[in-house]
Amino acid sequence: MPQLQLPIFPEGVTLITNEIAFQCKDGIVTYFYGHLPVFQHGKEDLKCFRFFTSQLVINGSVRQADIVRAFAIPRVTVKRYVKLMRQQGAKGFFVPPRRRSASVLKGEVSLRVQALLDAGKGVPEVGREVDVLANTLHKAIRCGRLHETKIDSTVKEVVVSTKSKRSEADSVADMGYATTRSLERVAAALGQLEAAPIQFEPVVDVPSGGVLLALPALLANALLHHTRDLYCLPKGFYAIESIFVLLALMALARIKSIEQMRYVAPGEWGKLLGLDRIPEVRTVREKLTTLCNEPGRAARWNTQLAVDWMTADPQSAGVFYADSHVRVYHGSLTKLPRHYVARQRLCLRSTTDFWINALDGRPFFLVTKEVDPGLVSVLRSEVVPWLENNLPAKPDPAEGNNDFVQPRFTLVFDREAYSPSFFREMKQKQIAVLTYHKYPGEDWALEEFVERQVALVSGEVVSMKLAERGTQLPGKLWVREVRKLTASGHQTAILSTDDHTELTSLAASMFARWCQENFFKYMREHFNLDRLVEYGTEAVPDTVGVVNPAWRNLDGQIRKKSGQFGRQLALFGELSLEGELTEAGVNSYQKRQGELQENITHLRQEIDQVKEKRKQTPHHITAGEFQLKIASIAYGPKRNVSSILSNCLPTARRPTWRTYYVTICPAPTMHGLCCGKSMKPKPICTPILWQKL
Repeated sequence: MPQLQLPIFPEGVTLITNEIAFQCKDGIVTYFYGHLPVFQHGKEDLKCFRFFTSQLVINGSVRQADIVRAFAIPRVTVKRYVKLMRQQGAKGFFVPPRRRSASVLKGEVSLRVQALLDAGKGVPEVGREVDVLANTLHKAIRCGRLHETKIDSTVKEVVVSTKSKRSEADSVADMGYATTRSLERVAAALGQLEAAPIQFEPVVDVPSGGVLLALPALLANALLHHTRDLYCLPKGFYAIESIFVLLALMALARIKSIEQMRYVAPGEWGKLLGLDRIPEVRTVREKLTTLCNEPGRAARWNTQLAVDWMTADPQSAGVFYADSHVRVYHGSLTKLPRHYVARQRLCLRSTTDFWINALDGRPFFLVTKEVDPGLVSVLRSEVVPWLENNLPAKPDPAEGNNDFVQPRFTLVFDREAYSPSFFREMKQKQIAVLTYHKYPGEDWALEEFVERQVALVSGEVVSMKLAERGTQLPGKLWVREVRKLTASGHQTAILSTDDHTELTSLAASMFARWCQENFFKYMREHFNLDRLVEYGTEAVPDTVGVVNPAWRNLDGQIRKKSGQFGRQLALFGELSLEGELTEAGVNSYQKRQGELQENITHLRQEIDQVKEKRKQTPHHITAGEFQLKIASIAYGPKRNVSSILSNCLPTARRPTWRTYYVTICPAPTMHGLCCGKSMKPKPICTPILWQKL
């Protein structure tokens, strides 16, 4: 029978269990069973510690959890050495470990490795050069077969300049602030240098230096592709690549105009380009003027980039988002036509940009129109021909009249381009359309909606309640109508001419259209999307359609008379006999009623006559036809020709002076015929130089 011990321990011990404890004193660990010491070992003697604790566990004196808690060691370590005690006994803890020798390091290999180490090369570099694992070299160094030579760190130290030192050197440059590469600038001025080479230096404290982290992404997105093929600059210090990279880094640093570059340190920004300094604002303007002097060059570059993007990512070349963005112009070079700006709820002078974006919101290209012809017209005349000519992969257009042929690509847009005739035209070209239903009608029964899992463009899977029917549009065009039921009970209806794509894919493509709106919002706030990089004017083509001034005048008369007609009807409806009926009151009532009835009849006849004239007058004419009509207009003495022309002719940019023969009657009373400038009275049928607004 084992002897029992009272749980009385010396002072300063740590309990393992209620009966076993240990004490570490003077570098010696002593184990106690009650008040009796039973084992001792050195504090650093891990072999004896593992042996004794494993023996306690196997004998049942303690649990593994007790050892883990008392000594704060991992449980897996305790299990490993308990297993060793059971398999090999006490000798298993004191057998020297078996180590593999570096057998590959023999003869010439060992001598070569040692020579490389003596030359100051690191172990990983030596291993790659002699085709030996770095672990093998480290083992040989630990065993003493090789020795690693330590090189003084001061030998490899590189001098790194700080911002204060660079500012001091820039301020004393010979040719101007931060022009430290004087010889290259002189050579460029003499025409002996094509462009300054890019040379990056080890520097610290560079403002906005983090934009260089995005430079690989810019280059991967073809920032410098086709620049040499489409653009060219004369010989000079700054290469065309430096100008493009500078404009890109300005956008990333949220510098929204070239003029703001006056307020940054030119020498510090030059370090980002690998040059001594960035060009002055005047120089950048001159470079941009040279790059933009040929019309259509930017459009060709945009086309090349878009083709490269679509070729690199064929999955994004199947669905295109189309939408218009109003770009407001606040300058004074010209008077653009007015457009309604929804975000400001005002009609402002602006141009309209029609953007084509990918599923994830990336822009492919845009079409700018000074005179807005509408989204349907731009899709038909500009966007669809561009996509048909530049898509990287085009399926065989055979059997084009078959309604069940796989579409070549899909156009997604909002209600602005809702047109059944346009849908039919696109379907005949094997182009699918996806848009909202402009006239959805009554709600569908809730029983038709089924909850489905929809995979979004980002990869996220969401649940949507969807239903589908076939819908016949005007012109006997059958399309698919898909509706989404929201939590509030609202039903969002979309239409599609795509008969092959699954229901969930159509819903994901349509409801992800907001990525394009988010692109506009983000680009306006952070990258100043609406700001012009370069300013200039050019003539509007004569084929551009404008609103006929005669039609606009007739339409204004109809609106004015319709308002008068409505007010007369309201007065007629409010007319009634009140109070006591007398002969005078009845006569006055009948007289007033007759006057109102006569006015209403007269206004109705006038409105019908003006409507008939408006119906016979073309709504739109070309800019060339409008210029020809100016010669035949006869204005009265109280009409201002300049104001009338400025309202009627929505030209976007200012051309050269032209001669117009304007009939003035009577001539001596007319003034101010040249854009608000005071002029002397002109005789009848005198040619007048008038500048387009």
